[in-house]
Amino acid sequence: MDLGGGASVVVDHLLAREFTDISVLDVSKVALDNTKARLGPTAEQVHWLHRDIFDWIPERRFDLWHDRAVFHFLMDADERESYLHVLRSGIAPGGWVIIATFDAHGPTHCSGLPVVRYSPTELAQIFAPHFNLIDTRSEEHLTPAGLVQPFTWVTLSPSS
Repeated sequence: MDLGGGASVVVDHLLAREFTDISVLDVSKVALDNTKARLGPTAEQVHWLHRDIFDWIPERRFDLWHDRAVFHFLMDADERESYLHVLRSGIAPGGWVIIATFDAHGPTHCSGLPVVRYSPTELAQIFAPHFNLIDTRSEEHLTPAGLVQPFTWVTLSPSS
């Protein structure tokens, strides 16, 4: 599952490496349609889900949940709790969760919208006790405009 991956190139890389059973969920039909057009015929190998995570009930469980585009936009605790509920129902036992957000020193806005920034410890605490922290990583992402955006990455697994 690539959550919020409508305009992302993650799906391109997964397909190039011959991954199968790929799902991409995004609230933007335009972003999904643009990515489908970019991929051409290989887009048929992907499960495209035009959904809002707050209205979505996963119909299956995923071995991998990747989110680099959604969680940092969740401004209040109720939204984060709803996200966790969907994640818990959508991740397979023994699955992996990879979440990226803006670092504690990152930008306060993205695409004109406010974001919540997290240190690795803060991000991991939000997912505890339902998920165990496996690893953290920091990244300095260079935007097309030449700006540096610090990101926090966490890898988690469901608690037993």
